[in-house]
Amino acid sequence: MKVVLFCGGYGLRMRSGTSDDVPKPMAMVGPRPLIWHVMRYYAYYGHTEFILCLGYGAHHIKDFFLNYEETTSNDFVLRGGRTELLSTDIADWTITFAQTGIESPIGERLRRVRHHLDGDEMFLANYADVLTDAPLPEMIDRFARRDAGASMMVVPPQSSFHCVDLGEDGLVGGITPVSELPLWENGGYFVLRQEVLDHIPEGGDLVADGCGGLAKQGRLVAYRHRGFWKPTDTVKERAALDEAYARGDRPWAVWERDGAGAGVRA
Repeated sequence: MKVVLFCGGYGLRMRSGTSDDVPKPMAMVGPRPLIWHVMRYYAYYGHTEFILCLGYGAHHIKDFFLNYEETTSNDFVLRGGRTELLSTDIADWTITFAQTGIESPIGERLRRVRHHLDGDEMFLANYADVLTDAPLPEMIDRFARRDAGASMMVVPPQSSFHCVDLGEDGLVGGITPVSELPLWENGGYFVLRQEVLDHIPEGGDLVADGCGGLAKQGRLVAYRHRGFWKPTDTVKERAALDEAYARGDRPWAVWERDGAGAGVRA
């Protein structure tokens, strides 16, 4: 299946006060940017046709792939001054680079790449800035068996805050961590049918309009994932993932489980 990646937003919460225009999916985790980790996840499960919805800082993403250096994350032999790779990352990938506007909402970006889907009934979509170890084949299979227009992966709330149960007299009846409440958050991993686009107006949003419209018709399903899931909305969150990578704690790197990614070193 084709994979649509939304990688054109400003990522303002990732800014460190500098004037650079690097988009959030290009923030580094280990020796590679976030978008590479997300794409390796999909490629591991056999989905190697990518459509990148570009916008802000698009040239950074283009330059990264146009000048891709395989030796950064693969073992190789240097013989007679020539490099012989022992493995590759992206040799079998097909990547479409599509400019979808600087200010476009997610739904509008999806609308603008619809023609690149070649009429495929089902496709995958992702924000390109969230890492997980979710079992993608199971997620797809469950959706394929349902009469639904979209599937959204949901995760328990990630907030460290507490909710306070207050009585009218101001007395606290209980304190509950947000993470323990019977709530679920959008995890950013989608399995979609083309009909989701019929619910997205010009300038619309994928979740509020597309998924919201399907939900009203009873055609939106959720895949609940309680395993590893980490967003990178802030500099602190990105730094935590980078530190985890350095110490070898990277459950999102499913491609390393069977040695397929053995060339990647801390």
